[in-house]
Amino acid sequence: MELRLIEYAIAVADHGGFSRAAEALYVSQPSVSQGVRSLERELGVELFHRLGRSVLPTSAGEAFLESARRIVRDVQSAREAAAAVAGLRSGRLDLAALPTLAADPLAPLVGAFRREFPGVSVRILQPEVGRSADALVRSGRAELGLSEVPVEDEDLVSEPVLVQELLAVCPPGFTLPPAGRIAVGRLRDLPIVTGPPGTSTRRLLERAFAAASARALVAVETDEREAILPLVLAGAGATLLPAPQAEDAARRGAVVAPLRPRVRRTIGLVFRRAPLSPAAREFVRIVRRSYGRRG
Repeated sequence: MELRLIEYAIAVADHGGFSRAAEALYVSQPSVSQGVRSLERELGVELFHRLGRSVLPTSAGEAFLESARRIVRDVQSAREAAAAVAGLRSGRLDLAALPTLAADPLAPLVGAFRREFPGVSVRILQPEVGRSADALVRSGRAELGLSEVPVEDEDLVSEPVLVQELLAVCPPGFTLPPAGRIAVGRLRDLPIVTGPPGTSTRRLLERAFAAASARALVAVETDEREAILPLVLAGAGATLLPAPQAEDAARRGAVVAPLRPRVRRTIGLVFRRAPLSPAAREFVRIVRRSYGRRG
């Protein structure tokens, strides 16, 4: 089975069609189509449903693609390991991160990595709504993930990095209790603005309410993370945000306070139980250095 044909199939799945895959790979569309057909004949199954100009993986295709991504990732790691003596003058690092972690702590970490290895490009992927960053690592689309840990997957390694507190973010004019903290139980009287079920912040919100024997009054649910704070500032309701984003919200006029009891999550690195590429190893080193951890 040729690696080139596997890469064609992955590109078709990622770009939703043969023409777009060909453009991304800088090859002709017939080459991609014929290559995927050849791969299907070799496997004895159809990998894609052809739907006019677009395609969707079949059930067999979904199963194949997950293994295929891991194969390509491992080959890429082997190639980069062989070229490590070149001092990481080129290459690419694929990272997956929850949207709430992209600005902090991911951005400073990527900045530090790029300053040390300017020849290595970085691609940051965000999981689909309701899915976790570790799913992208498991599938092979990303080599490293920054997510809540631990993860319950024997094929993945999770390494704690920092503990992040979530704060209550309320509309301008909200009156805080004299103690300056908001009991989680009191939030049940407030309309809540949050993401869909399955998102990290929504899970933490529901967990906190369950511990307080309360139920959240979800007034606005949106999968547009960037819309949550504007909705709060407009008076649509309150929300929970990680401390770095909550501090920004306070500067923009929101009323921010810690919760009682505190709501925290552990953030860490996630990677497969396989040799990391030189670029990934260096990124892990930078993360450990930044947070005073040893590998």
